[in-house]
Amino acid sequence: MSISPEPTPVPNSSGIRITALETVIPDHVMPGLLLLRIHTDAGVIGHGETYYAPHGVAALLHDWMGRRLLGADPLSIEHHWRFLYERAAAFGARGAEMRAISAIDLALWDILGQVCNQPVWQLLGGRAREKVRVYNSSGGPSYGRRMGAAADQGWPGHGDIGKPGPLEDNWASNHAAGDLAEELLEEGYTAMKFWTFDRAYHEFGGAFLPWSAVKACVKPMEEVRNRVGDRMEILLDGHGFFQMPAALRIAEVMRDLRPLWLEDVMRVENSDALADFRDKAGVPIAVSEMLCSREDYRCVLEKRAADYVMIDPTWVGGISETRRLAEFAQTYNLPATMHDCTGPLTLFAGLHVATAVPNVVFQESVRAHIRTFYSRLIETNVTVENGFALPPTAPGLGTRLLPSLFSTASAGYRISRSTS
Repeated sequence: MSISPEPTPVPNSSGIRITALETVIPDHVMPGLLLLRIHTDAGVIGHGETYYAPHGVAALLHDWMGRRLLGADPLSIEHHWRFLYERAAAFGARGAEMRAISAIDLALWDILGQVCNQPVWQLLGGRAREKVRVYNSSGGPSYGRRMGAAADQGWPGHGDIGKPGPLEDNWASNHAAGDLAEELLEEGYTAMKFWTFDRAYHEFGGAFLPWSAVKACVKPMEEVRNRVGDRMEILLDGHGFFQMPAALRIAEVMRDLRPLWLEDVMRVENSDALADFRDKAGVPIAVSEMLCSREDYRCVLEKRAADYVMIDPTWVGGISETRRLAEFAQTYNLPATMHDCTGPLTLFAGLHVATAVPNVVFQESVRAHIRTFYSRLIETNVTVENGFALPPTAPGLGTRLLPSLFSTASAGYRISRSTS
């Protein structure tokens, strides 16, 4: 498809022009991903991604946002961000619109880094740290994926528990948590995230949890404390499943375990309810990659509803907005932490922000994803050593999506080119 550029062109100071937007959905690897390449007449290609409802995001990119970008200067990152955000804000500025802006923002920062021959973290102000502390989240090799041609991809946030086997960390965190903790400590991880209350939600719903279910779901974390003591930080993700009475029962049994944080035990739409929960929980609270605009974060921060601010770069507006939000949290003396449980460029984007912004204390990682399928999507994988991720060193994001993914025969492949 060819798209004519905007009738009033954006000022171009670099002399480089965007010539094409190219998207694909890697259905055979992770069907919820939307992968983006932005081509330029300088031969530099920027890479981006986002996750959830990829067909809707692709439609926004090609049918609407491409009118702004094609023919424009790719280095005018903030100018494009503000324009697209303000136009989207007319009808909500969340959801698919923010995910599309996020993918664009990653790709434009990638282009800027390649043009300047510098990694993105250098362009964000340079290193605030030599390496980034990571924790391991409980996703297994099948989380978020369609395993087998006839399999259903499932629903986001409703991943199955997995099965016994190598890197099946969701299954192990439920059934062999002590062994998993010892294995992670041997690899250098000092923090692990549990999803053990998901199964209680699926059985009982989110309004009421009997004490028998609460005690069964906390048992794996008790096993970790008994096995390895305080050498392992414990984090719990509730995936937003529970209402206040159930959430308070969960918090009550977690207090003796001294968790690093409880994350999204309740839905995050009501910041007053979150603040009430934080006041009553008696443990630190993390909120939340489910927030998708700066106004959402402002409400949480002003109402003191969180102890940690979690941000997903490919949902909230890309590297540009992630940095702004991390520094915004610092004005409230709250640390930020980067979310990732989806595609590889989300992890790379988080690492660039975490490297450059002193306020970021953790980067989420899923070792099963890194080791089993990221190499099917990107050329250079992330390096995790002794519980820390090393900042990417190559120009731009530090990796590239595999060109072979962008085939006209691939699922959902689309390309839009400039006519000028």
